[in-house]
Amino acid sequence: MRTAFTAEQLADPQMAGAAKAVRTCVHCGICTASCPTYVLLGDERDGPRGRIVQMQAMLEPGGVVTPEAVHHIDRCLSCLNCRTACASSVNYQRLVDQARIHIQDHYRRPLMDRVLRWMIAKIMTRPKLVALGLLAAPLGAWLPGRLGAMARIGAKARPSRTAAPAPVVPHPVKRIAVMGGCVQAAMAPQIDEAVARVLARRGIQVVPLEGAGCCGALPHHLGREDEAKDWARRAIQAYEAGNYDGVLISATGCSAQLKDYAHMFLGDAVWEPRARAFAAAALDFLELVTPLKEPTSSALRVAYHPACSMTNGLRLSGQGEALLAASGFTLVPFGESHLCCGSAGSYSILQPELSGQLRDRKLAHLSAADPDLVVSGNIGCIQQLGGGIAVLHLAQLLDWAEGGPTTLPVELPAKPR
Repeated sequence: MRTAFTAEQLADPQMAGAAKAVRTCVHCGICTASCPTYVLLGDERDGPRGRIVQMQAMLEPGGVVTPEAVHHIDRCLSCLNCRTACASSVNYQRLVDQARIHIQDHYRRPLMDRVLRWMIAKIMTRPKLVALGLLAAPLGAWLPGRLGAMARIGAKARPSRTAAPAPVVPHPVKRIAVMGGCVQAAMAPQIDEAVARVLARRGIQVVPLEGAGCCGALPHHLGREDEAKDWARRAIQAYEAGNYDGVLISATGCSAQLKDYAHMFLGDAVWEPRARAFAAAALDFLELVTPLKEPTSSALRVAYHPACSMTNGLRLSGQGEALLAASGFTLVPFGESHLCCGSAGSYSILQPELSGQLRDRKLAHLSAADPDLVVSGNIGCIQQLGGGIAVLHLAQLLDWAEGGPTTLPVELPAKPR
Protein backbone atom coordinates (compact mmCIF):
# COMPACT_ATOMS: atom_id res chain seq x y z
CA MET A 1 0.00 0.00 0.00
CA ARG A 2 1.34 3.44 -0.93
CA THR A 3 2.12 5.84 1.90
CA ALA A 4 3.21 9.47 2.29
CA PHE A 5 5.20 9.29 5.51
CA THR A 6 8.14 11.71 5.49
CA ALA A 7 11.80 10.85 6.00
CA GLU A 8 11.67 12.70 9.31
CA GLN A 9 8.76 10.56 10.48
CA LEU A 10 10.48 7.37 9.39
CA ALA A 11 13.57 8.35 11.38
CA ASP A 12 11.49 7.70 14.50
CA PRO A 13 11.66 3.92 15.13
CA GLN A 14 8.14 3.86 16.56
CA MET A 15 6.61 5.66 13.61
CA ALA A 16 8.68 3.58 11.20
CA GLY A 17 7.06 0.45 12.61
CA ALA A 18 3.60 1.95 12.14
CA ALA A 19 4.41 3.01 8.57
CA LYS A 20 5.69 -0.46 7.74
CA ALA A 21 2.42 -1.96 8.97
CA VAL A 22 0.45 0.34 6.67
CA ARG A 23 2.67 -0.46 3.66
CA THR A 24 2.45 -4.20 4.28
CA CYS A 25 -1.35 -4.32 4.33
CA VAL A 26 -2.82 -5.42 0.97
CA HIS A 27 -6.43 -4.91 2.11
CA CYS A 28 -7.36 -8.51 1.38
CA GLY A 29 -9.88 -8.59 4.24
CA ILE A 30 -8.87 -11.99 5.64
CA CYS A 31 -8.51 -10.35 9.04
CA THR A 32 -12.11 -9.17 9.28
CA ALA A 33 -13.51 -12.59 10.19
CA SER A 34 -11.13 -12.75 13.16
CA CYS A 35 -11.98 -9.27 14.49
CA PRO A 36 -14.47 -9.38 17.38
CA THR A 37 -15.91 -5.91 16.76
CA TYR A 38 -16.36 -6.54 13.03
CA VAL A 39 -18.04 -9.87 13.80
CA LEU A 40 -20.42 -8.07 16.16
CA LEU A 41 -21.09 -4.91 14.16
CA GLY A 42 -20.36 -5.76 10.52
CA ASP A 43 -18.98 -2.23 10.03
CA GLU A 44 -15.82 -1.95 7.92
CA ARG A 45 -14.70 0.99 10.07
CA ASP A 46 -14.72 -1.36 13.08
CA GLY A 47 -12.51 -3.97 11.45
CA PRO A 48 -8.71 -4.02 11.04
CA ARG A 49 -8.75 -3.05 7.35
CA GLY A 50 -10.98 -0.03 7.94
CA ARG A 51 -9.07 1.06 11.01
CA ILE A 52 -5.77 0.89 9.13
CA VAL A 53 -7.14 3.35 6.55
CA GLN A 54 -8.27 5.69 9.33
CA MET A 55 -4.97 5.46 11.19
CA GLN A 56 -2.95 6.11 8.04
CA ALA A 57 -5.01 9.24 7.32
CA MET A 58 -4.40 10.39 10.88
CA LEU A 59 -0.65 9.76 11.04
CA GLU A 60 0.54 10.96 7.65
CA PRO A 61 1.57 14.62 7.24
CA GLY A 62 -1.42 16.94 7.29
CA GLY A 63 -3.61 14.28 8.87
CA VAL A 64 -6.34 15.33 11.27
CA VAL A 65 -7.55 13.37 14.27
CA THR A 66 -11.30 13.29 13.77
CA PRO A 67 -13.92 12.31 16.37
CA GLU A 68 -15.14 9.57 14.00
CA ALA A 69 -11.68 8.01 13.70
CA VAL A 70 -11.15 8.17 17.47
CA HIS A 71 -14.53 6.50 17.99
CA HIS A 72 -13.66 3.51 15.81
CA ILE A 73 -10.05 3.18 17.02
CA ASP A 74 -11.24 3.31 20.63
CA ARG A 75 -13.50 0.35 19.87
CA CYS A 76 -10.48 -1.79 18.91
CA LEU A 77 -9.74 -4.33 21.65
CA SER A 78 -6.05 -4.73 20.72
CA CYS A 79 -6.69 -8.48 20.87
CA LEU A 80 -4.37 -8.82 17.83
CA ASN A 81 -6.42 -11.63 16.32
CA CYS A 82 -5.95 -9.82 13.03
CA ARG A 83 -2.18 -10.02 13.40
CA THR A 84 -2.32 -13.79 13.86
CA ALA A 85 -4.73 -14.23 10.94
CA CYS A 86 -2.89 -11.94 8.50
CA ALA A 87 -1.30 -13.72 5.53
CA SER A 88 0.89 -10.66 4.87
CA SER A 89 2.24 -10.49 8.43
CA VAL A 90 0.99 -6.95 9.07
CA ASN A 91 2.13 -5.95 12.55
CA TYR A 92 -1.12 -4.22 13.47
CA GLN A 93 0.09 -3.85 17.05
CA ARG A 94 2.72 -1.28 16.08
CA LEU A 95 0.21 0.77 14.15
CA VAL A 96 -2.61 0.84 16.69
CA ASP A 97 -0.18 1.60 19.54
CA GLN A 98 1.23 4.55 17.63
CA ALA A 99 -2.25 5.78 16.72
CA ARG A 100 -3.28 5.75 20.37
CA ILE A 101 -0.21 7.75 21.36
CA HIS A 102 -1.01 10.21 18.54
CA ILE A 103 -4.61 10.56 19.73
CA GLN A 104 -3.47 11.14 23.31
CA ASP A 105 -1.07 13.88 22.17
CA HIS A 106 -3.21 15.59 19.49
CA TYR A 107 -6.87 15.15 20.38
CA ARG A 108 -8.85 16.71 23.22
CA ARG A 109 -11.45 14.31 24.50
CA PRO A 110 -14.62 15.33 26.34
CA LEU A 111 -14.06 16.14 30.01
CA MET A 112 -15.62 13.01 31.52
CA ASP A 113 -13.69 10.82 29.11
CA ARG A 114 -10.45 12.47 30.17
CA VAL A 115 -11.33 12.06 33.85
CA LEU A 116 -12.17 8.37 33.48
CA ARG A 117 -8.97 7.65 31.57
CA TRP A 118 -6.97 9.52 34.19
CA MET A 119 -8.61 7.40 36.90
CA ILE A 120 -7.74 4.18 35.08
CA ALA A 121 -4.11 5.24 34.63
CA LYS A 122 -3.63 6.60 38.14
CA ILE A 123 -5.82 4.38 40.33
CA MET A 124 -5.94 0.96 38.66
CA THR A 125 -2.14 0.84 38.40
CA ARG A 126 -1.77 1.03 42.18
CA PRO A 127 -2.94 -1.98 44.25
CA LYS A 128 -3.59 0.02 47.42
CA LEU A 129 -5.88 2.42 45.57
CA VAL A 130 -7.58 -0.50 43.82
CA ALA A 131 -8.16 -2.12 47.22
CA LEU A 132 -9.79 1.07 48.55
CA GLY A 133 -11.96 1.18 45.44
CA LEU A 134 -13.10 -2.40 46.05
CA LEU A 135 -14.61 -1.36 49.38
CA ALA A 136 -16.81 1.24 47.69
CA ALA A 137 -17.53 -0.80 44.55
CA PRO A 138 -20.86 -2.33 45.71
CA LEU A 139 -22.23 1.18 46.32
CA GLY A 140 -21.27 2.35 42.83
CA ALA A 141 -22.36 -0.71 40.88
CA TRP A 142 -25.79 0.84 40.29
CA LEU A 143 -24.28 3.79 38.40
CA PRO A 144 -25.02 3.95 34.66
CA GLY A 145 -22.51 3.82 31.83
CA ARG A 146 -18.78 3.54 32.23
CA LEU A 147 -18.52 4.47 35.91
CA GLY A 148 -20.99 1.69 36.66
CA ALA A 149 -18.93 -0.72 34.54
CA MET A 150 -15.83 0.18 36.54
CA ALA A 151 -17.68 -0.34 39.84
CA ARG A 152 -19.19 -3.66 38.77
CA ILE A 153 -15.73 -5.08 38.08
CA GLY A 154 -14.80 -4.30 41.67
CA ALA A 155 -18.13 -5.53 43.03
CA LYS A 156 -17.50 -8.99 41.53
CA ALA A 157 -14.04 -9.22 43.06
CA ARG A 158 -13.26 -10.78 46.39
CA PRO A 159 -11.89 -8.34 48.96
CA SER A 160 -8.16 -7.82 48.98
CA ARG A 161 -5.84 -9.44 51.48
CA THR A 162 -2.08 -9.58 51.78
CA ALA A 163 -0.60 -12.48 49.86
CA ALA A 164 1.04 -15.22 51.92
CA PRO A 165 4.84 -15.60 51.62
CA ALA A 166 6.08 -17.97 48.94
CA PRO A 167 7.25 -21.43 50.10
CA VAL A 168 10.99 -21.75 50.63
CA VAL A 169 12.70 -24.16 48.23
CA PRO A 170 15.88 -25.58 49.88
CA HIS A 171 17.92 -26.12 46.70
CA PRO A 172 16.11 -24.29 43.89
CA VAL A 173 16.89 -25.06 40.26
CA LYS A 174 15.81 -21.52 39.42
CA ARG A 175 15.21 -18.30 41.29
CA ILE A 176 12.48 -16.26 39.61
CA ALA A 177 11.49 -12.69 40.45
CA VAL A 178 7.71 -12.23 40.55
CA MET A 179 5.95 -8.95 39.83
CA GLY A 180 2.66 -8.73 41.69
CA GLY A 181 1.32 -6.21 39.22
CA CYS A 182 -1.58 -3.96 40.10
CA VAL A 183 -5.19 -5.09 39.66
CA GLN A 184 -4.52 -8.78 40.31
CA ALA A 185 -2.48 -8.00 43.42
CA ALA A 186 -5.52 -6.27 44.92
CA MET A 187 -8.35 -8.39 43.54
CA ALA A 188 -6.90 -11.91 43.59
CA PRO A 189 -3.63 -12.32 45.54
CA GLN A 190 -4.51 -16.02 45.88
CA ILE A 191 -3.45 -16.52 42.25
CA ASP A 192 0.20 -15.69 42.91
CA GLU A 193 0.08 -17.82 46.07
CA ALA A 194 -0.96 -20.78 43.91
CA VAL A 195 1.74 -19.92 41.35
CA ALA A 196 4.39 -19.96 44.09
CA ARG A 197 3.29 -23.35 45.42
CA VAL A 198 3.04 -24.95 41.98
CA LEU A 199 6.50 -23.75 40.98
CA ALA A 200 8.01 -24.65 44.39
CA ARG A 201 6.98 -28.27 43.82
CA ARG A 202 9.03 -28.11 40.62
CA GLY A 203 12.09 -26.77 42.40
CA ILE A 204 11.59 -23.14 41.40
CA GLN A 205 11.87 -20.45 44.08
CA VAL A 206 9.80 -17.31 43.46
CA VAL A 207 10.89 -14.05 45.05
CA PRO A 208 8.87 -10.81 45.08
CA LEU A 209 10.42 -8.19 42.82
CA GLU A 210 10.71 -5.43 45.37
CA GLY A 211 10.36 -1.93 43.94
CA ALA A 212 8.45 -2.96 40.83
CA GLY A 213 4.79 -2.08 40.38
CA CYS A 214 2.40 -2.08 37.45
CA CYS A 215 3.75 -3.49 34.18
CA GLY A 216 2.51 -0.37 32.38
CA ALA A 217 0.00 -2.10 30.10
CA LEU A 218 -2.97 -0.03 31.28
CA PRO A 219 -1.47 3.41 30.50
CA HIS A 220 0.18 1.99 27.36
CA HIS A 221 -3.14 0.97 25.84
CA LEU A 222 -4.53 4.40 26.69
CA GLY A 223 -1.75 6.03 24.67
CA ARG A 224 -0.13 7.43 27.82
CA GLU A 225 3.30 6.24 26.77
CA ASP A 226 5.38 8.38 29.11
CA GLU A 227 3.61 6.81 32.08
CA ALA A 228 4.00 3.33 30.60
CA LYS A 229 7.72 3.92 30.20
CA ASP A 230 8.00 5.13 33.79
CA TRP A 231 6.50 1.86 35.03
CA ALA A 232 8.80 -0.10 32.71
CA ARG A 233 11.91 1.70 33.98
CA ARG A 234 10.86 0.97 37.54
CA ALA A 235 10.52 -2.74 36.80
CA ILE A 236 13.82 -2.89 34.92
CA GLN A 237 15.71 -1.16 37.71
CA ALA A 238 14.19 -3.48 40.32
CA TYR A 239 15.21 -6.54 38.32
CA GLU A 240 18.75 -5.26 37.74
CA ALA A 241 19.18 -4.73 41.50
CA GLY A 242 18.82 -8.45 42.23
CA ASN A 243 20.19 -11.78 41.10
CA TYR A 244 17.50 -13.81 39.34
CA ASP A 245 17.08 -16.43 36.63
CA GLY A 246 14.09 -14.66 35.13
CA VAL A 247 11.11 -12.46 35.88
CA LEU A 248 7.50 -13.60 35.96
CA ILE A 249 4.11 -11.96 36.10
CA SER A 250 1.21 -14.38 36.21
CA ALA A 251 -1.34 -12.47 34.11
CA THR A 252 -0.77 -13.11 30.40
CA GLY A 253 -1.76 -9.54 29.46
CA CYS A 254 0.98 -8.19 31.72
CA SER A 255 3.42 -10.89 30.61
CA ALA A 256 3.00 -9.81 26.98
CA GLN A 257 3.70 -6.23 28.03
CA LEU A 258 6.98 -7.21 29.75
CA LYS A 259 8.17 -9.04 26.65
CA ASP A 260 7.52 -5.91 24.57
CA TYR A 261 9.61 -3.52 26.68
CA ALA A 262 12.46 -3.44 24.17
CA HIS A 263 10.18 -1.99 21.50
CA MET A 264 9.01 0.76 23.86
CA PHE A 265 12.56 2.08 24.11
CA LEU A 266 13.69 1.69 20.49
CA GLY A 267 16.33 4.26 19.68
CA ASP A 268 17.06 5.08 23.33
CA ALA A 269 20.79 4.46 23.75
CA VAL A 270 20.49 4.07 27.52
CA TRP A 271 17.25 2.20 28.02
CA GLU A 272 16.85 0.06 24.91
CA PRO A 273 19.65 -2.42 25.80
CA ARG A 274 18.43 -2.60 29.40
CA ALA A 275 14.85 -3.15 28.27
CA ARG A 276 15.97 -5.78 25.77
CA ALA A 277 17.78 -7.72 28.51
CA PHE A 278 14.74 -7.50 30.77
CA ALA A 279 12.37 -8.64 28.00
CA ALA A 280 14.65 -11.62 27.29
CA ALA A 281 14.42 -12.58 30.97
CA ALA A 282 10.61 -12.24 31.10
CA LEU A 283 8.79 -15.57 31.40
CA ASP A 284 5.15 -16.54 31.39
CA PHE A 285 3.80 -19.12 33.84
CA LEU A 286 3.22 -21.50 30.92
CA GLU A 287 6.92 -21.33 30.08
CA LEU A 288 7.91 -22.47 33.57
CA VAL A 289 5.29 -24.98 34.67
CA THR A 290 5.39 -28.67 33.76
CA PRO A 291 2.51 -31.19 33.79
CA LEU A 292 1.55 -32.99 36.97
CA LYS A 293 4.01 -35.78 37.78
CA GLU A 294 1.07 -38.06 38.39
CA PRO A 295 -1.85 -37.10 36.11
CA THR A 296 -4.98 -36.41 38.10
CA SER A 297 -7.70 -39.03 38.36
CA SER A 298 -10.30 -36.29 38.58
CA ALA A 299 -13.13 -36.47 36.08
CA LEU A 300 -13.28 -32.69 35.83
CA ARG A 301 -14.34 -31.43 32.42
CA VAL A 302 -12.32 -28.26 31.85
CA ALA A 303 -12.78 -25.60 29.17
CA TYR A 304 -9.57 -23.65 28.59
CA HIS A 305 -10.22 -20.02 27.63
CA PRO A 306 -7.12 -18.84 25.75
CA ALA A 307 -6.57 -15.17 26.53
CA CYS A 308 -5.84 -13.06 23.45
CA SER A 309 -2.62 -11.88 25.08
CA MET A 310 -1.50 -15.51 25.41
CA THR A 311 -2.41 -16.53 21.86
CA ASN A 312 -1.61 -13.39 19.87
CA GLY A 313 0.82 -11.55 22.13
CA LEU A 314 2.92 -14.29 23.73
CA ARG A 315 2.34 -16.69 20.82
CA LEU A 316 1.83 -19.63 23.19
CA SER A 317 -1.21 -20.97 21.39
CA GLY A 318 -2.16 -24.50 22.41
CA GLN A 319 0.24 -24.75 25.35
CA GLY A 320 -2.39 -24.28 28.04
CA GLU A 321 -4.57 -26.98 26.54
CA ALA A 322 -1.58 -29.32 26.18
CA LEU A 323 -0.60 -28.80 29.82
CA LEU A 324 -4.10 -29.56 31.06
CA ALA A 325 -4.41 -32.66 28.87
CA ALA A 326 -1.01 -33.96 30.02
CA SER A 327 -2.11 -33.37 33.62
CA GLY A 328 -5.07 -35.67 33.19
CA PHE A 329 -7.96 -33.25 32.83
CA THR A 330 -10.69 -33.74 30.24
CA LEU A 331 -10.66 -30.79 27.86
CA VAL A 332 -14.00 -29.51 26.62
CA PRO A 333 -13.91 -27.62 23.29
CA PHE A 334 -16.29 -24.70 22.76
CA GLY A 335 -17.30 -22.44 19.89
CA GLU A 336 -15.46 -19.24 18.93
CA SER A 337 -12.72 -19.88 21.47
CA HIS A 338 -10.46 -17.58 19.41
CA LEU A 339 -12.66 -14.49 19.85
CA CYS A 340 -11.95 -12.04 22.67
CA CYS A 341 -14.15 -12.23 25.77
CA GLY A 342 -14.34 -8.42 25.86
CA SER A 343 -12.14 -7.77 28.87
CA ALA A 344 -9.05 -6.35 27.12
CA GLY A 345 -7.63 -4.41 30.06
CA SER A 346 -9.67 -1.23 30.53
CA TYR A 347 -11.89 -1.97 27.51
CA SER A 348 -14.66 -3.37 29.70
CA ILE A 349 -14.80 0.03 31.43
CA LEU A 350 -14.39 2.28 28.39
CA GLN A 351 -16.62 0.23 26.07
CA PRO A 352 -19.06 -1.51 28.43
CA GLU A 353 -21.76 -2.17 25.81
CA LEU A 354 -19.48 -3.93 23.32
CA SER A 355 -17.59 -5.65 26.13
CA GLY A 356 -20.85 -6.95 27.53
CA GLN A 357 -21.95 -8.29 24.17
CA LEU A 358 -18.66 -10.14 23.74
CA ARG A 359 -18.89 -11.50 27.27
CA ASP A 360 -22.42 -12.78 26.71
CA ARG A 361 -21.39 -14.35 23.41
CA LYS A 362 -18.45 -16.12 25.07
CA LEU A 363 -20.54 -17.31 28.01
CA ALA A 364 -23.20 -18.68 25.67
CA HIS A 365 -20.61 -20.83 23.88
CA LEU A 366 -19.10 -21.96 27.19
CA SER A 367 -22.49 -22.82 28.64
CA ALA A 368 -23.36 -24.83 25.54
CA ALA A 369 -20.20 -26.91 26.06
CA ASP A 370 -21.23 -27.52 29.71
CA PRO A 371 -17.78 -27.78 31.38
CA ASP A 372 -17.37 -28.21 35.12
CA LEU A 373 -15.24 -25.10 35.15
CA VAL A 374 -13.34 -22.70 32.91
CA VAL A 375 -9.60 -22.07 33.22
CA SER A 376 -7.64 -19.09 31.93
CA GLY A 377 -4.29 -17.42 32.53
CA ASN A 378 -5.34 -13.77 32.67
CA ILE A 379 -6.99 -11.90 35.53
CA GLY A 380 -9.00 -9.72 33.14
CA CYS A 381 -10.65 -12.73 31.48
CA ILE A 382 -11.28 -14.37 34.85
CA GLN A 383 -13.04 -11.27 36.18
CA GLN A 384 -14.92 -10.74 32.92
CA LEU A 385 -16.35 -14.26 32.79
CA GLY A 386 -16.67 -14.87 36.52
CA GLY A 387 -20.17 -14.80 37.93
CA GLY A 388 -21.63 -16.27 34.78
CA ILE A 389 -19.64 -19.49 35.17
CA ALA A 390 -16.97 -20.98 37.45
CA VAL A 391 -13.57 -19.60 36.34
CA LEU A 392 -10.09 -20.25 37.80
CA HIS A 393 -6.53 -19.31 36.98
CA LEU A 394 -4.55 -22.24 35.55
CA ALA A 395 -2.21 -22.18 38.56
CA GLN A 396 -5.14 -22.50 40.97
CA LEU A 397 -6.42 -25.64 39.28
CA LEU A 398 -2.98 -27.27 39.19
CA ASP A 399 -2.40 -26.37 42.84
CA TRP A 400 -5.76 -27.93 43.79
CA ALA A 401 -4.90 -31.10 41.86
CA GLU A 402 -1.57 -31.36 43.69
CA GLY A 403 -3.22 -31.10 47.09
CA GLY A 404 -2.52 -27.44 47.68
CA PRO A 405 -4.29 -25.55 50.46
CA THR A 406 -5.87 -23.05 48.10
CA THR A 407 -9.38 -21.98 49.05
CA LEU A 408 -10.99 -21.83 45.64
CA PRO A 409 -13.79 -19.39 44.81
CA VAL A 410 -15.78 -22.22 43.20
CA GLU A 411 -17.11 -25.56 44.37
CA LEU A 412 -15.12 -28.54 43.09
CA PRO A 413 -15.36 -32.29 43.76
CA ALA A 414 -13.10 -33.94 46.31
CA LYS A 415 -9.41 -33.62 45.52
CA PRO A 416 -7.94 -36.44 43.42
CA ARG A 417 -5.90 -39.00 45.30
